[in-house]
Amino acid sequence: MSVHKNIKRVTTNVLQEMKNSGEKISMLTGYDFSMARIIDDAGIDVILVGDSASNVMAGHETTLPITLDQMIYHASSVVRAVERALVVVDMPFGSYQGNSKEALSNAIKIMKESGGHAVKLEGGQEILESIQRILTAGIPVMGHLGLTPQSIYKFGTYVVRAKEEDEANQLISDAIALEAAGCFAIVLEKIPANLAEKVAKTVSIPIIGIGAGNGVDGQVLVVHDMLGINNEFNPRFLRKYNNLYEQMKKSIQDYSNDVKSGDFPNEKEQY
Repeated sequence: MSVHKNIKRVTTNVLQEMKNSGEKISMLTGYDFSMARIIDDAGIDVILVGDSASNVMAGHETTLPITLDQMIYHASSVVRAVERALVVVDMPFGSYQGNSKEALSNAIKIMKESGGHAVKLEGGQEILESIQRILTAGIPVMGHLGLTPQSIYKFGTYVVRAKEEDEANQLISDAIALEAAGCFAIVLEKIPANLAEKVAKTVSIPIIGIGAGNGVDGQVLVVHDMLGINNEFNPRFLRKYNNLYEQMKKSIQDYSNDVKSGDFPNEKEQY
């Protein structure tokens, strides 16, 4: 019997049991009540309220502009819809880097005002102090290594990270440090598959990949990408499970045509 079939609510402990028993973890992003209701109903284990809302929901070029209060708005919308999944909330750019006291107060604000279950922070040893301080308040922390989109201006590009030995070794030591600090899981984004598998075997906490191959403990995608609502983004790691952009566009065109032709509403559709 799989671990997650028996449980009413996914917790950090359940994710650890899933890794220990070799059961893969499914994770998707969610930003609003209606979509989160569907994702939760479909049995996804973890919903990430990603700062990718900055791109997907608000149309920004990067994840940097989204604010703490905007993240809380999205997270609280998701939490109201969810009965089973673990809800992890991204701490946005500028809310935790460089000042661990500020990081703690911002993490507390997210937890209190959104009702989320955990927070996610990007980075390794350079943000350890912030992670440790947040954990002292009993707030679960998910790490994020590899391509860290909040550092896009430092990298200058969204290419695959950690292909060189130095960066790969740094990533492994960062993962070990995040586990030692008390993170319950780590997202690895856009790194070589063999390195991601090595990390998943080196640390005992769950490793969730996005563009990090199949040797990890679970996968995450942006829900609008995998459903084909956003049709401009086509990286190698993305599998599209639908083409909702075209389906939704056709439905909207049909509606518009019916309105203009006088076909909608018909006699049965009025009082």
